[in-house]
Amino acid sequence: MRLFGTTVLPILLACSAFAQQTSSQTPAQSPKRVEFEVASIRPAGSYNDTGGKVSLGLHIDGSQVRFTSLSLRDYMARAYRTKLAMISGPDWTASERYDIQATLPAGSTQAQIPEMLQALLADRFHLKLHTEKKDFPIYALVTGKGLKLTPSPDSGADQDAPNTTNIAAAGSEAGVGANLGHGSSYTLANDKFEAKKLSMSLFATSIERYADRPIIDMTGLTGKYDFTVNLTREDYQLMLIRAALSAGITTLPPQALRFAAANSSNEGLSDALLQVGLKLDARKAPLDVLVIDDALKTPTEN
Repeated sequence: MRLFGTTVLPILLACSAFAQQTSSQTPAQSPKRVEFEVASIRPAGSYNDTGGKVSLGLHIDGSQVRFTSLSLRDYMARAYRTKLAMISGPDWTASERYDIQATLPAGSTQAQIPEMLQALLADRFHLKLHTEKKDFPIYALVTGKGLKLTPSPDSGADQDAPNTTNIAAAGSEAGVGANLGHGSSYTLANDKFEAKKLSMSLFATSIERYADRPIIDMTGLTGKYDFTVNLTREDYQLMLIRAALSAGITTLPPQALRFAAANSSNEGLSDALLQVGLKLDARKAPLDVLVIDDALKTPTEN
């Protein structure tokens, strides 16, 4: 069953890698303002102009920072250390993509980049937002019976160079892949999800773009693992359609939308995870949602 073509699949990349959810931070909790020394923001090329391929990324080399082809919501997720699914706003904030190049000021650290992004988004997009507490349907990622995760070997060769971070995702009609830095990566292709050196928290973040609700890691597992999850053709296609919808793509073929509507639960993915001793438990939880009240679609001049 072919539900959509090459112009849709490339944008279904795992941008969740760029939303480091190490803690929850709302605008009212932001620390003292810190800023990039200099920064430029430019519209990214449309995926329709790339021959059915697209690449996204974050590269940090010393004081130089470069983000490639991310949406405003992707930047917000990283800036406010939250999940992409916890951001609400106009459709364009998920579909329009931007490149950012910036320089860290002397004496700053990579850990301060989220706060610098907050300042940049406020200044250049005139971003205004507020936080709402909502009871949200979620999936708790938990362990089931017969855990079959292989602990990843600790290899110094997998580590990024000092003061350097490389995170990248790329895709075509053949599938998608993400390098999440420090040796962690995954591919979603050929009806299977293959993980290398993934923590459970990073795995939960990676797959929630392909699900119908946020996924919270509640496994209690602290290691990093290698594993493969085989998917049915229908579950594989459903994951890609949901990723397209979360990316703000509104031009999916009618048959793809009907297919997603007829398969509203994530039972297939949850059943597939049982292969490695994991499962998704449907629950409700109170979560903080960032609501975009106003933002410029075209940021102010560099």
